[in-house]
Amino acid sequence: MSSIIDDLKSHYKFGGIAQRLIYWNVACFVVSYVIFGLLRLIDINIDFIQYVSLSSNPVDLLWKPWSIITYAFFHSDIFHIFSNLIVLNFSSQLFLTFFNQKQLLGLYLLSALFSGFVFVLSFYLMHIVSPIVGASAAIMAILVATTTYSPLMNVRLLLIGNVKLWHITIFTIIIFDLLQIRGGNMGGHIAHLAGAFFGFIFIKLLVNGTDLSKIVSNIINFFVNLFSKSSSTSFKKVHKNYKKPTQKPVSKIVTKDKTQQQVDEILDKISRSGYDCLTKEEKEFLFKAGK
Repeated sequence: MSSIIDDLKSHYKFGGIAQRLIYWNVACFVVSYVIFGLLRLIDINIDFIQYVSLSSNPVDLLWKPWSIITYAFFHSDIFHIFSNLIVLNFSSQLFLTFFNQKQLLGLYLLSALFSGFVFVLSFYLMHIVSPIVGASAAIMAILVATTTYSPLMNVRLLLIGNVKLWHITIFTIIIFDLLQIRGGNMGGHIAHLAGAFFGFIFIKLLVNGTDLSKIVSNIINFFVNLFSKSSSTSFKKVHKNYKKPTQKPVSKIVTKDKTQQQVDEILDKISRSGYDCLTKEEKEFLFKAGK
């Protein structure tokens, strides 16, 4: 059991942002179901998902503003998260062929924000109140962003063979979103299309020299530097009046001369008779002097 936990820790630590996004989504899913199970166990009928899902009612953002981003990390059921994480892993690996980890994280978060706002606005205008959860919109942004940058990239699919990346993307958008937009999950499909649009714009701006992911990187760096500065400041205050004791330069020089003289004698002995002729003490002294 401990080896499995160690493997998971290693994958999380060294797997990069793509791996961590998967871990974060799985962790959120597990937490939501654990809380749901505990509430059912004590006979409390509260749906935990309502506190992290994004509602199309703008007023709900006043009491749960975090939902504009948390909705992109929680899922409704096991099939929902399983299918999303497969596509997330696939899209992320393709994206990282051309771009870096920070750009992947920035695209995921910014596309989730953008898709969330589009969903709230569209449903508000249609006078529909409904919640959404899921990483689909952000995943669609990653897939479309990669396709926009390299549409002719060859992708090998099981049982099918090599296909162009743009074929996969167009098929996904048409079959799973455009043809089903009037179905029961209209809000989800609108968010998906918004994510696809954001992914397209993200790459077009990036190619022209504007990297939107720097917004996320700058915010993260701000808080990292803020906490690191506060730690550094507190350390300085503790040692503010500390004065380094004055050292005598003469004694240092003498010690150095004696040490160097002994090293020279040992080296002369090696040149005359070889290293094997040294005593154990001489070998240890030479080893310490070489550090």
